[in-house]
Amino acid sequence: MQSVFNPEILAAFVTLAGLEIVLGVDNIIFLTITAGKLPEHQRARARIWGLAGAMLTRILLLVSLAYLARLTATWVTVFGVALSGRDFVLLLGGLFLMTKSTLEIHEQLEGHHAKAGDAPRPGARFAAVIVQIMLLDIVFSLDSVITAVGMTRVLPVMVAAIVASVVVMMFFAGAVAGLVERHPTLRTLALSFLILIGMALVADSLDFHVPKGYIYFAMAFSSAVEVINVNLRKRLLVRGQ
Repeated sequence: MQSVFNPEILAAFVTLAGLEIVLGVDNIIFLTITAGKLPEHQRARARIWGLAGAMLTRILLLVSLAYLARLTATWVTVFGVALSGRDFVLLLGGLFLMTKSTLEIHEQLEGHHAKAGDAPRPGARFAAVIVQIMLLDIVFSLDSVITAVGMTRVLPVMVAAIVASVVVMMFFAGAVAGLVERHPTLRTLALSFLILIGMALVADSLDFHVPKGYIYFAMAFSSAVEVINVNLRKRLLVRGQ
């Protein structure tokens, strides 16, 4: 019990939990957009299962400490740029995010014309959404997990920090999803955030590091502008009535 209340252990837990929560912003955005493709009655369940699966993938990454150490070693050098396993994961994840977000924006603006017989099975689609969330969480959490390994080698502390951060994300995911569903323009803004994050992941994989603070500032500023626009539209509708 004494080790639980050790100041160094508590400091590591608080720091790691805060890191996971802050870096989980992009995860919540992707989760909201992906779960929004499901029928309304499945969305809340998909968010819970998706975050639970994401928590599992992060814990599995932590358990594979030796493998994580090898991920940072150079695998191949292309045009003078050394690429490690981590770089390949970030590169593929970033390209996937940019492609998927662009297609989602196109579908939102142009509309989707379903053909006869192309409706997916609800169960299969639900499972596909959960798998997508779990796989992309590996990309989102890779840096934070590697950072966690560098900060402390106490596995229970790292696992506890991940569990705590996922619980917080579960609490806020529903509110974020409801806000995005009520305001379609926020969905487009969220998709543009994913393109920005995807670009940062690709740049990071090629040794062009973009500080997270810049990305989060751009996201916060754009969100603030959109909130003002939403409030102005509400006032105009009230006056029109």
